[in-house]
Amino acid sequence: MKDKNARLDDLERLYRERYPYFVQVARAVVGNEATANDAVQDGFAQAIRKRESFRGDGPLEAWVWRAVLNAALTVRRRNGASGTFELAPEPTTSDLLDENDGIRAGIAALPERQRLAIFLRYYADLDYREIAIALGVRVGTVSATLGAARTSLRLSISTPEEVSR
Repeated sequence: MKDKNARLDDLERLYRERYPYFVQVARAVVGNEATANDAVQDGFAQAIRKRESFRGDGPLEAWVWRAVLNAALTVRRRNGASGTFELAPEPTTSDLLDENDGIRAGIAALPERQRLAIFLRYYADLDYREIAIALGVRVGTVSATLGAARTSLRLSISTPEEVSR
């Protein structure tokens, strides 16, 4: 029983410390703050209900990210949202997105997995292993996905002269 309580304590601590990051990424997926809050709440509720299934193969936070992303994507599908994601207007963990609206448009045009990987890396500040767990892919896939996303972004914001160099 002590292990269950410890895990519940860890989930509560994660919720208190990282809630704004979860909301920020969920907002990018669902498009608005209120729905993002609901998705984060649903993801954490799911994580609490299923905490005994956490095997400890990776960080608890990455496991919770997967629950929150699944909740956000479910809400997005349920609401019939379009294929584009909206970015939060003021990312707190990266100045990259504040510098150029072209980057925002470039990210919105990325395939879903690339967008999610970008959000998790630059909004949530997760490492490749944590992103892999959150997305249910291998670490090498995260590396390739982020590389492809950065290449696409570089091409989308570059002038024709810069691309030909």
